[in-house]
This record gives sequence, structure tokens and C-alpha cells, in this order.
Amino acid sequence: MACCYQVSLGGGIVAVAASSFPVNSKLKPFPALKAELPKPMASDLSPDRSIFHDASSSSPRRDLVFIVNPRGANGRTGKDWKKLLPYLRSRLDKNCNICESLTSGPYHAIDITREAIREGADAVVAVGGDGTLHEVVNGFFWAGKPVANHNREATRSTALGHHCKAKFPIPWRGFLKVRYNYVFIFLQLIPLGTGSDFARTLGWKNDPREAIDRIAEGLRSPVDVGVITGESEEESHYFINVADIHLSAKAGYFASRYKRFGNLCYVIGALQAFMGHKNQDLRIKVNEGEWETCSLVTALCIGNAKYFGGGMKITPNADPSSGNFEVVILQDFKWYDFILKLHRLYNGTHLSVKNVSSRSVFSIEVEDISGSGSIYVQSDGEHLGFLPRKFCILPSAIQMIC
Repeated sequence: MACCYQVSLGGGIVAVAASSFPVNSKLKPFPALKAELPKPMASDLSPDRSIFHDASSSSPRRDLVFIVNPRGANGRTGKDWKKLLPYLRSRLDKNCNICESLTSGPYHAIDITREAIREGADAVVAVGGDGTLHEVVNGFFWAGKPVANHNREATRSTALGHHCKAKFPIPWRGFLKVRYNYVFIFLQLIPLGTGSDFARTLGWKNDPREAIDRIAEGLRSPVDVGVITGESEEESHYFINVADIHLSAKAGYFASRYKRFGNLCYVIGALQAFMGHKNQDLRIKVNEGEWETCSLVTALCIGNAKYFGGGMKITPNADPSSGNFEVVILQDFKWYDFILKLHRLYNGTHLSVKNVSSRSVFSIEVEDISGSGSIYVQSDGEHLGFLPRKFCILPSAIQMIC
């Protein structure tokens, strides 16, 4: 059973993706990792078991791999990671081997996660921001399938378990009412950095030590995951927070260039996105129903959780354990509407504003009527390209430390 915890460090987040492992260990190098196509495996733990073995048991020490983004939050993540290590060792240093791997650039965390899982690591820990967490979650999949330990005889594995017989890539029709448990990732996060929005939904404090304590306690609850596909089913992408389309996604694309300015990057990104922006007519299909037209769409947001853009409560009714997304559509907004109604977007009271609609869905497909191929799409702050896209929910795919 795989687990994932997340702890934010001085502008970064520490996310731990792990299988059942006892708490505690010393830093040591992780063995060389080999690339190999995944072989799906079943989970080795039932959903109601604790993620930790008894510390007094004779089970072997487990490998806990920390994927560190040393440049997160303008370098603060790397510095705070070093400060956290003594406490980390004191709480998680008895039965585990704590290992480090530094990322060298974008998407590196995905590769490290996959290779660590295949080599039998018991835990993969992302140290960075929301982007690092996003990469670690996506690292648990390869070509729409869960990555597995290449040792098929292993009694425990970081591999993603599943409780149903359907296979990835997920068919767009007919699967959505199935309760999927493909990804047993125990997740904990404490946000301290730029754009740590998922933590806001959980109401967690900015205290990395408290996050480590939650890891040690091992209590958990299920959380849903969103999966996005394009025209090809092989383009599957996963998110746990918010996916969005058009203006907000374009603003996020530009904001990523200005992260050195902290949360101000979102303001800069929004201003740049407004330049030349035009509201567009989109077609949507909800819950595999009939196509319908949404005119003059400014932004369409698909929330598994409530916040994005550095604290904007865009999908205020979203619940990451509900089995549904909240879809919020802003139509025919002008630049001055954002100035006048910005406070409503941040406090989550915008659903009563004219030209704002909300609905609960388990799937939504979105197309650009004009076929221009220029409508931006992003998820968890990561640019994913352009429409068309399909979004669907994987209920209870992640087990969260709470």
C-alpha cells in the first residue's frame, strides 16, 4: 500500500508517498535506480489497517526517499529542510532509512518517484511546493497505469494498489460510478510556501513539526483524485486540488514565470493574462449527458478542493472526499469585474454574483467551439496545454494523514 504525506517547509512542501512503514532512521544513499516499465500489483494492506507496523516488530528497516527541490521558494525550502532534519530523525529514525534525492529541474521528481517505486522504496517524500507534490502524485503512474515494484514477489511495495478489475487508461464511458482505489497514497501537507493551496482546504497549520507528528500518528481518511485526458487516452494527468480553463489557467501560466515575487506572482500573471483576453464560447458535457453551450466563458474551474491562485476560494463547496468535483463557471466577466468582485473570489461568496454558476459533477468534458486550440488548461498550477480535455473523479484514490 502506497502512502503520501506532505509537509511544507519555509516556502516549500514536504509530501511523503509511502507504503506501510514504521517510523524512524538515518540518512544513507539510496541505491542506483533502474528504469523499467511498471507491472501492476495488488495492494498488500487492507484499507482499514494502520500504515505502520509495531515498532517492536522484527520487520526490516524501510527506505524513505526524500525528493528535495532545493530551489523551492527562492531557496528557502532547501534551507528549512536542513533545519527540519534533526526533528525528523528524532521522530522517524528508528525503523526507517531516510534517503535524499535532489531535483535538478522540472519533471525530475516524476522520474525519481517512478524509479524509487520500481526499486522497492517504502516511501517517496517530495520536499518543495505544490508543483513538487503534483509531480510526485503523477510519478505514481506511467501511461495511465499505477507504477509497481519490479520485484513481483515482494511482500510489501510502494506500488499503487487497486480494488477493482478495470484497467488504465480509464475508459471515458461507463466507469465513473465504480469506486476506484487505485492509489493508496497517505498524504499529509503543511503549507508555508507560494501557492500551498491544497492545505488551506484541510485547515492545517504552517508547522512542519506538526506534520511530522501526524505522520508518526498515522491516522488517515480517503481523498479523491482527478484525472485529465486529452484527445489521446495516453495523455492521462492527475491532480488533487483544482483544474481550470481559459483566463485563470492563462494567468497561472504567466504567474509561474514570476514565482520569485511570492504570492504577488498571481497578480502579475493575471494582469498579463488580461492583455488580449477574449471570453469564449465553450461546449461542455456533464456526467456523460448531452452537450451544452456555455457562452462567453471567462474561466471554468473544476475543484477537487477549494482554493487556488494563492488563497482564492474559487470552488467553495468542493470537498476532496465527496466523490464529486465542484465546477464553477464565470461568464462574460470584464477586467473591472475582477477588481470590484475580487474580495468575493477570495472569501468564496462569488457564487451569488451575476454570471457565476456552480454545479456538482463526477465528470466533465470541455471543448472550444471555435476550434482555435488556444484555450489554456492547467491543474494544480501546472500548465497542461489547451482544450479539448476530459476531467473525471477517482473516488477515495488517496488515503490522507489527518
